[in-house]
Amino acid sequence: MIEVESLTKYYGPHPAVTDVSFKVAEGEIVAFLGPNGAGKTTTMRVLTGYLPPTFGKVTINGHDVVDDSLEVRRNIGYLPENIALYPEMRVRQYLAYFGSLSSLRGATLREAIDRVLVTCGLEERADSILATLSRGFRQRVGLAQALLHDPKVLILDEPTIGLDPNQIREVRSLIKSLAGKHTVMLSTHILPEAEAVCQRVIIINRGHIVAEDTSANLTSQIRSAETIQVRVRGGDDKVAKRLLDLRGVKAARPGEEAGSYVVECEVGSSLCPDIARSIVNSGLDLLELRPVELTLEEVFRQLTMEE
Repeated sequence: MIEVESLTKYYGPHPAVTDVSFKVAEGEIVAFLGPNGAGKTTTMRVLTGYLPPTFGKVTINGHDVVDDSLEVRRNIGYLPENIALYPEMRVRQYLAYFGSLSSLRGATLREAIDRVLVTCGLEERADSILATLSRGFRQRVGLAQALLHDPKVLILDEPTIGLDPNQIREVRSLIKSLAGKHTVMLSTHILPEAEAVCQRVIIINRGHIVAEDTSANLTSQIRSAETIQVRVRGGDDKVAKRLLDLRGVKAARPGEEAGSYVVECEVGSSLCPDIARSIVNSGLDLLELRPVELTLEEVFRQLTMEE
């Protein structure tokens, strides 16, 4: 559905992205992550036809963004980070205007407006003036506009920015419900959001793709050790030394809380039973024993800082 081949974009003599290639399958939800200045926004703008590539090829649903840009835009719904709203318009009026720009007319337009008002939770705000809406509701209006012409592809730039926790959950649920019906590519700085919503992650840094996989696979690929959190009653310095004697333990050190220890083990060693046995046989009370998962945030930091 989305195919990017050797995309390169220069601003004057400076490359923003260099030789970027990836694919997003039909019905897939993919997160596009990167630190500020990594080339994320530039790539998204090329995908939407807002900017032409300097080199390379980008196609959306089989249409080239340069040679067939109008057809590409018909296939795309775009929610920018900063939504351009006409503050004097009412919500329904705004949606009608943008629907007409997508060649929706008459009953088809009215049905599309009613559909997105329900989908985005805007029924009670349909006649509100845009200038009176909160940031959260303005974001919903932007998402409704992106969905209005029922596009095959949705490009969402920071879709939950400015929303309260309840609204964030609602929007995440909405995005997840679009899987299979729409191909969704979203950029976000909220890494738990990428884990909660997306099936796959693409990480860009300094204009290059540095990782592309599911968050679980990225975690397993980058992890050099398994971490286990241990907490005992009445622990001392000898506990860490005793844990180090276990085969497969690479490191053991006191944690931040009293009686807690962080144990680094070889990947795949499954040492929880051995650690528990060692603690109990030492006459100590075992209060906590749990594996600590490597988060997408830690994967992101390692990949972007190493680059």
